[in-house]
Amino acid sequence: MSKCLNPDCLQTNSKTTFCQKCGSKLLLTDRYRALEILGQGGFGRTFLAVDEHKPSQPYCVIKQFLPQAQGTNNQEKAGELFKHEAIQLEHLGKHQQIPELFAYLIQDNRQYLVQEYIEGQNLAQELAQTGAFSETKIINLLGDLLPVLAFIHQKLVIHRDIKPENIIRRKSDNKLFLVDFGAAKAATITALAVTGTVIGSAQYTAPEQAMGKATFASDLYSLGVTCIHLLTNIEPFDLFDVSESDWVWRDYLTVKVNNTLGQVLDKLLQQGTKKRFQTAQEVLESLQLTQKPISPPTPQFTPPPTVKPTPQPTPQPDIELKSAKGVSYHQLEQLLKAGQWKEADKETAEKMYEVAGRTKEEFLSEEDIDNFPCEDLRTIDQLWVKYSNGHFGFSVQKRIYQSLGGTRSYDQKVWEAFGDQVGWRVGGSELLYKDLKFNQTAPDGHLPALGIRIGYDEEFFRRCVYLFSRVETCRL
Repeated sequence: MSKCLNPDCLQTNSKTTFCQKCGSKLLLTDRYRALEILGQGGFGRTFLAVDEHKPSQPYCVIKQFLPQAQGTNNQEKAGELFKHEAIQLEHLGKHQQIPELFAYLIQDNRQYLVQEYIEGQNLAQELAQTGAFSETKIINLLGDLLPVLAFIHQKLVIHRDIKPENIIRRKSDNKLFLVDFGAAKAATITALAVTGTVIGSAQYTAPEQAMGKATFASDLYSLGVTCIHLLTNIEPFDLFDVSESDWVWRDYLTVKVNNTLGQVLDKLLQQGTKKRFQTAQEVLESLQLTQKPISPPTPQFTPPPTVKPTPQPTPQPDIELKSAKGVSYHQLEQLLKAGQWKEADKETAEKMYEVAGRTKEEFLSEEDIDNFPCEDLRTIDQLWVKYSNGHFGFSVQKRIYQSLGGTRSYDQKVWEAFGDQVGWRVGGSELLYKDLKFNQTAPDGHLPALGIRIGYDEEFFRRCVYLFSRVETCRL
């Protein structure tokens, strides 16, 4: 079997040299053959492949640059970041917990990376399958990953996108691997002094990184957020109390966490950079997990004597579909559960109109939004957050908006920054509804998009701002 690499084809072929449908070459540099698609993100598509130059024909991964950004400048920037990943991996050299770079090449005017294949689940998949992590698993995670961060920081590289999806547990030995260095930044003295491009996943991004000033401590913050997400099985945005500007992750625990680990996590999560741990080594020492040398680490670490394994929690109960207006949300839940995002988006709009007593031909006024029942808004939001694994929902959009300085008052610059971040704007222009991405490769906060949409003018933007204010009032 051989998968065509032509983005407009993707035909599955027999093991031949050229695609039977479009005629494109099936082998990269007459060596790497794609077998199947593993996934797709903002910069490209990933394939499982084999290296036909080696006698055993081992598996590898082909990453294809496939920009979704529109406009020449955006595509050039995306292309630079893709190439930068290859440069960073080459600069880092070999580490037993970072996939090895085999090749960077251009074929048919498209960029490709070829990397070591790590068979296993990422931690987001593991969380969905097994539920919240125990404190022992979190301590082992920190013991496994902190030496990797120490290694890349010693190489003056900041990862900038640490999250459960970018940590893979290898099936053969349970060792954790740090992947996806596409956002990584060279931390030279000059670079650290200059405000740069904001890259990373909103829920895990440190405050200074959101302002374009990532430091080594930013990676430690993201690792801390990753840990509390895995400990609670609650999305990070829901673990932060905006009104108090503080993390409230302990309120959601279903497992025991000893004082040492709790204090370490609290320090990792400090909003002020100087109040955090400054190096991975400091965290290891605080957890009494120091080893010599730091790199390479052993596969697992023995937890401190105070740590006792705790049973896994029971699964979270289903969302109670409450409505102050007697509106049924069963259809919305079924659509979201099935991943039918566009249909769910339209259903969301219809239900919001129904709650407000409006017809499809009308629109939600400021008064409608300000009086929208919290009970219904909470039900809609919880459904979106649950079935998108925290990627979508009004509460997600609200927190992104607030992180950019958004308030009840409409500000065009803040709105444009918000639109850029959630993917409603590309190349300085708002997208048409038909051009939105109705799948989970879309940026955080991309959906819902139709709930209060009345057009693509300033009036629509203002109503979004009113909605975010109502979401805040309802404490979502």
